[in-house]
Amino acid sequence: MKHSFAVVLAAAALLAAPALAQTALPAAISVTGEATVSVPPDQAQIDGGVTSDAKTAREASDANNAAMGKVLLALKGAGIDEKDYQTSRLSLQPQYAPNRSGPSPVVGYRASNRVTVRIRDVTKVANIIDVLVGAGANDIGGINFVVSQASKLLDDAREKAIADARRKAEIYAKAAGVTLGEPLSISEEGSGAPMFRSGKMVAGGMAAAAPVAQGEETLSVTVSVSWAIKAKE
Repeated sequence: MKHSFAVVLAAAALLAAPALAQTALPAAISVTGEATVSVPPDQAQIDGGVTSDAKTAREASDANNAAMGKVLLALKGAGIDEKDYQTSRLSLQPQYAPNRSGPSPVVGYRASNRVTVRIRDVTKVANIIDVLVGAGANDIGGINFVVSQASKLLDDAREKAIADARRKAEIYAKAAGVTLGEPLSISEEGSGAPMFRSGKMVAGGMAAAAPVAQGEETLSVTVSVSWAIKAKE
């Protein structure tokens, strides 16, 4: 009985040895590589619209519809394709008398209609802003610049990020007195989305052409790489 128990223990030890060997991590150096690419945007999006006030909801709505119709017609006349502009927000809200005790009475209504416009030629941004204002838009909101070929540029940045990771790993390997081997794992951190560096719209009253600075988009990629290492021969 004791003999059988000893055999079981020996078998368990033999089975456990490979399991321990499988969980042992290989010798490696883990580093991060970074790369950025700065490029001027080639497209833009503008958010603008019309706000109308009137005594009744019907009057406010009718006035707003007529005003927005002029804005949309002006966009079409400026060469903007219908697929490149769409309604982004539509609202009709009562307006209350301020600074009164008790329930505030409704003194009017405010209707608003906003449209988002995609501009595929970034050089026309200032002109389209003037078209919107000239057609009656009295609520110009945000302006966003876009890099349409961001995916291709990010692929170039990924190659540079891997090269940067290898450069760092070779420095560590040399300092540690080992030889750098093949990469064991590669992972990209974050989404690789473009980071807006600069670009703004400055418009004082819109009396003259709106000055627009498009700036640049900075596309950033960070990768984590583990490299196998071995002793120098």
